[in-house]
Amino acid sequence: MSLSGWVCLVTGASRGIGRGIALQLSEAGATVYITGRQEDTLKQTAAQVKERGGNCVPVICDSTNDKEIEDLFERIKHEQNGRLDILVNNAYAGVQAIFGNMGKFWETDPTIWDSINNTGLRGHYFFSVHASRMMVAQGQGLIVTISSMGGLRYLFNVPYGVGKAAVSSHLDLDYVNINTSAVKLVSVIKNDFVGEWLLSVCGPERYNRVGFSAHIGERTPEGADSKIKDVFINGETTELSGMCIVNLAKDKSLMSLSGKVLLTCDLARRYGFQDVDGRSVTDYTSLKFLLTQVPYLSWLSVVTPSFLHLPRFVLTLASNRF
Repeated sequence: MSLSGWVCLVTGASRGIGRGIALQLSEAGATVYITGRQEDTLKQTAAQVKERGGNCVPVICDSTNDKEIEDLFERIKHEQNGRLDILVNNAYAGVQAIFGNMGKFWETDPTIWDSINNTGLRGHYFFSVHASRMMVAQGQGLIVTISSMGGLRYLFNVPYGVGKAAVSSHLDLDYVNINTSAVKLVSVIKNDFVGEWLLSVCGPERYNRVGFSAHIGERTPEGADSKIKDVFINGETTELSGMCIVNLAKDKSLMSLSGKVLLTCDLARRYGFQDVDGRSVTDYTSLKFLLTQVPYLSWLSVVTPSFLHLPRFVLTLASNRF
C-alpha cells in the first residue's frame, strides 16, 4: 500500500489502459477518481477496483466539457481538502476517426482534428491546468500523460501525431523550483479499441468469418503482417502503465525525470518488475529486438545479448529536423 492516503485522478478510465491504471493505483492504496462519459462502463471499473479492496470514485465527466472539468476539480478540493497527488491524462475519443482517415492530410476531412484532439490534446491541457493549481498550492504533485509511439514517429495521420507529440511538451518548464513533475509515458499495449473498431466496421458476421480472435491483442486479420500481429499479441497488458506510475510516484529522483518521454519498457527495467501476467516486458529499444525487425539481420538477434540497447541520442538524432 505504497500510495496509502494519496489522491489520484485518471481520465478515460472506463476501459482499457485507463482502467488498468486505476486498478494499479487503487491496489497501491490510493483513492482514485475516474472519469468517463458512460456510467455503465465507469461502474464496471469501480466494481473491479472494489473487488481488489481499493477505493474508487467514478465521475461522469466529458473531457471536452469545460464546466464538467471545473466541477470535478471543485469536488475533489471539497472532498479531499484540496489534495491531489497524481493526474493521469488518458482520455481519448478519436479511434474511429483515426481509422477512417488514414492518409495524406490534404486527402482527409480536416474536421478530424477536433475528433482526435479535442478530448485528447485540449482536454489534457485543461485537466493539467486545474490539477497544477492544486499541486502547486500543496507543493508537490505528478502529472502523467499517456502517449504512444505516434508521438515519436509518424503513425496513422498528422492530427494523431501532433496530438501525441504535443501533450505535456512544456509543462515542466513552468515547474522550475516547484516540487511538481510532468512526464509523458509511452507504451505499446494490447488495446481493445482496435478490435472493437474492427467489429463496428465489419459487423459480427464478417468479423468472425475473416478470423479475428476474441482475445484482446489478437484481434488482427488473418494474413496481416506477422510483425504487426506479433506486436499486438505480445504487447503490454493495460495494467503495466499503472505499475510504472506507482513506481514513478515513489521515486526519490522523480524531479530528474520531469519533462521526459518515458518508455514503459525502460521503467520496468529501472524498477525491476514484470507485467501483471508474469511476462517480461518487451524492450523495443534493445538491439536484440530491433534486429528481429530487419529481415536480413534477424539471424543476429540470436547471438545478441539482451542488455545491449540503442542509445537515446540516436532516437533524438532520428527525429532531429536541423
